[in-house]
Amino acid sequence: MIDPNDLRYPIGKFAYAAAYTPELRDLHLDQIAACPAELRRAIDGLSPGQLDTPYRDGGWTVRQVVHHLPDSHLNAYIRHKLAATEEQPTIRPYREALWAELPDARSADPALSLALLEALHARWTLFLRALPPEMFERAFLHPDLPGPVPLAKNIAMYAWHGRHHVAQIDALRQRNGW
Repeated sequence: MIDPNDLRYPIGKFAYAAAYTPELRDLHLDQIAACPAELRRAIDGLSPGQLDTPYRDGGWTVRQVVHHLPDSHLNAYIRHKLAATEEQPTIRPYREALWAELPDARSADPALSLALLEALHARWTLFLRALPPEMFERAFLHPDLPGPVPLAKNIAMYAWHGRHHVAQIDALRQRNGW
């Protein structure tokens, strides 16, 4: 359920589906493929001051959100490659909140992360679309989660993740009349 007052989750919190069909997987891959263009649209025309505005009180700035997406999705891409080539590898988590505080995330031109995200998503979706269906049951182990994480479920989460952050920016623009 979406709470319109919770600015952290403008499209609602992520929830796993009961089952992952090939059609649902294709939808998730389409959403991942569309994410860079949606992010570019969401920040188009924003001034440096607007880019440095938090999307909510206590939240990251738009600039930090833009840089967070390739940071996060690069980690996912590597996790997916590991799951496809190793038997239930244990992945290494990263401290995303600390990455968002690093100087590049606080000050770099968003165009750098947009270019990175575009290339990454093109390569990521090319890789995933080429996998045979049985590969989507392959999984990795996350030290902070119970049990294996199958690729199909993780793809769903990252499809949501991109839309989630773009919606945060869209909601800020709407609230501020940008």
